[in-house]
Amino acid sequence: MQAGDALIQLYHNFITEFETKINLLKLAHFAVIVSRQYPEKEAAIGYLEGVIEKLRATREMRIEEPILYIKMQIALLKLEQGEHKECKKLLDDGKSTLDSMTDIDPSVYASFYWVSSQYHKLRQEFAEFYKNALLYLAYTSVLSLSESFRLDLAFDLSLSALLGENIYNFGELLAHPIVSLLYLDLFFLRLVSNILFLKCHVLVTFFNFFPQIYSLIGTKVEWLYYILVAFNTGDLVRYQELCHVHKDALNAQPALVANERKLLEKINILCLMEIIFNRPSEDRTIPLSIIAEHTRLSVEDVEYLLMKSLSVHLIEGIIDQVEGTVYVSWAQPRVLGVPQIKSLRDRLDNWLGKVHTALLSIEAETPDLVAS
Repeated sequence: MQAGDALIQLYHNFITEFETKINLLKLAHFAVIVSRQYPEKEAAIGYLEGVIEKLRATREMRIEEPILYIKMQIALLKLEQGEHKECKKLLDDGKSTLDSMTDIDPSVYASFYWVSSQYHKLRQEFAEFYKNALLYLAYTSVLSLSESFRLDLAFDLSLSALLGENIYNFGELLAHPIVSLLYLDLFFLRLVSNILFLKCHVLVTFFNFFPQIYSLIGTKVEWLYYILVAFNTGDLVRYQELCHVHKDALNAQPALVANERKLLEKINILCLMEIIFNRPSEDRTIPLSIIAEHTRLSVEDVEYLLMKSLSVHLIEGIIDQVEGTVYVSWAQPRVLGVPQIKSLRDRLDNWLGKVHTALLSIEAETPDLVAS
């Protein structure tokens, strides 16, 4: 008897005798696991629809949760069969059900957002996949995922962040557990290795506890991490170097090849954001020539870049074509990486120094008050 058959037989010959007397959501979890053992998807769908009918027949309170959980598995099976419209209808109905419920189990949210992410992935809707995959991870423990699953999901998330429309905040992805543990900062690794009293077996235990550290670093897709970091810091030179070094790997990804110009535009915008971030707060008027130098664009192309940034509400400001400058009054907040936080700390230290100097100057020039 096959392992899959064993689960199916276990359900039909044993679980069915008391299935409605156990926690109904746990029953739904088990039913979904059993459905994955059916060799034919139609048979799996039929089985799951039968479980839904049994759940409805119980007339218990809050049966919407287990039913929705099972329906999301049906939606996934429909998607795998190429029945996209049926999958979308189940997702739309599921969203309405979620919006009408409170105190929902995280596994139900996770199932909905996972199926939704796979629907958008199949349609190559990168921004929607990115959004739904992150929401899936919000309701799922990264450590509960297998190593291969983490690697595939981290890779897909990284690609969708690069290719997604109006996704300019890569710090959010790099700070997420599925990526931040994948890509431990080299400084942190050096710090760990320099703790002399930490014995070898302790280090081994540490890395076994966080197996996803090695999910991308050291694999054939390690290059993708470095490209993400280059985008996050707006480092155009580094990005071009990586494109040259990893040309074969990049060419093996049709989506990246097809969107080469869009990627260049995106990193130029992020380069602009980095220029703005590094400017002192009292000096927000930036010559277009400086932006052109950093982005390697003409002044005319810089003006287009600024208009694009203004249109997607990354910045607010005024372009002065006569003076050849742009005044930036506001920039969209970003999730900062370690180097950017360090830069911000240095600027705050500098500001505190100026405040202290001003305080000493005021104290020196203010005559002592005569006590009455």
